[in-house]
Amino acid sequence: MATPATAPAEADPPGLLQRLGEPRALSWIAVVVVIVAWELAVIVLQLNPIYLPRPSRIVVALYEMFRTGGLTTDLVATLIRIFGGFFIALFFGVALGVWMATSVRVKAIADNFIAALYPLPKVTLIPLLIIWLGTGGPFMLTISMLGAFFPIVINTVLGISQCDQGLVLAARDLGASRRQIIRMVLLPSAIPSIFAGIRLGLGVSIILVVAAEMVVGKVGLGARLYLAGQVLETEQVFAVLIVLATLGIVVTKIQDAIDVRLGHWRVN
Repeated sequence: MATPATAPAEADPPGLLQRLGEPRALSWIAVVVVIVAWELAVIVLQLNPIYLPRPSRIVVALYEMFRTGGLTTDLVATLIRIFGGFFIALFFGVALGVWMATSVRVKAIADNFIAALYPLPKVTLIPLLIIWLGTGGPFMLTISMLGAFFPIVINTVLGISQCDQGLVLAARDLGASRRQIIRMVLLPSAIPSIFAGIRLGLGVSIILVVAAEMVVGKVGLGARLYLAGQVLETEQVFAVLIVLATLGIVVTKIQDAIDVRLGHWRVN
């Protein structure tokens, strides 16, 4: 008589300790531990809140700043400046990068200018841009654009230069025009490199816009950060820093998600 097949034992669900040991959980546990230790250290050591306020007081200050609407206005103004200049840089940076990668003459003309301006700290251009453009919207968009422009151009040139020449020759044999080769062969192959330039450029744009707001801005996260420091409102300083850190985390996570999608696209 045949023995009935034994059903495979189901794996036990992971226990609490196992779930807490996962990398994602550990990252948040570390944050909580630091915040709790910070709160207790300030209470036990009776530190002056001007130098180091308690995290609970920072959260209260952050809530009040959002409730009154001032911080929301500053956040929106900063985001408009960052992404306005960034998208301008993305358009012109990719266009110039493609032009340089497909034209020896254009590359010879632009190469020295990019080699000279790319390593130049863009913060040093703020006084000159103020003289030329004033302190309004055009100045903010320009400083944001300059932060992202050069990384995008350089990575676009690099990505197109590394394209498989066999694909280009195959497209020519099939009768593709120069524009079709650029649109259907060169740009798709350069997307991972272009995205690397986008990641770097957007980070630089955020830094430059906040720095410019601290110097000349009346509205924006940088301006609020500077004014809070001037009147020794340390809780508000930390609150703005939390908003900036959260912005950085959100942008990084979105970029990571896009990078994963690009990885699947490259494999396929």
